[in-house]
Amino acid sequence: MSAPTTSATAPRTRTRLSRTAKRGITAGVIAAVLVGMALGTRVVPLDDPLAQGIVEFNAADFGAEQFEIVQEGIIDRSADATVVAAAIADDPEAAADQYAVPSSGGPVFSVSFTGVVGDGQSGIYEIQVDGLPDDLLVRLQTGPAINGTELRDATGAYEFGEFTNQIAFQNAAAALNDELKTRVLESVDTDNLSGQTVTVVGAFTLVNPAAWLVTPVEVTVL
Repeated sequence: MSAPTTSATAPRTRTRLSRTAKRGITAGVIAAVLVGMALGTRVVPLDDPLAQGIVEFNAADFGAEQFEIVQEGIIDRSADATVVAAAIADDPEAAADQYAVPSSGGPVFSVSFTGVVGDGQSGIYEIQVDGLPDDLLVRLQTGPAINGTELRDATGAYEFGEFTNQIAFQNAAAALNDELKTRVLESVDTDNLSGQTVTVVGAFTLVNPAAWLVTPVEVTVL
């Protein structure tokens, strides 16, 4: 009877040893994971932006903070409109290389000019500028609606990759346009510009060489 007893005991001993080994392996794995987590953990102070979550883009803050920078950049880049017009007529690509900043909508030129304001509709006025070709139509947008992305794109300082998505990128342009209305155009009697002589610094996107729609950053009524 001793042989059956020995045979029955042996498997239980092997099973017990296997479970012990598994427990040891499991404990070792857990310990290694805990050590790895401890080494990879970064302690973040409560006032750190990372602890506050992702900061959403605020278009109004962007416009308020960046408008003067954009305004100064366009003024610094601006060239006399007669010089720019002649360069475009001679070689549009060379003119863009010299005087413009590339954008998805086309090259954005910064210009300055003095002219007489003509007829206007919906806040967009024709400007007669001495020295420009007779077949070149120059228009100035004064609001209340300011359209386009010229202010955002004219300096080359803001790229799409810096923004969360296309909506934020577009909102940045709209915010700069809003700042233009409050900081520049509110001080101009835009309802009664016809017949006035104005000096303008602004930007336009070259879509049609025969027609410029200028978004101003400075308007002075002489």
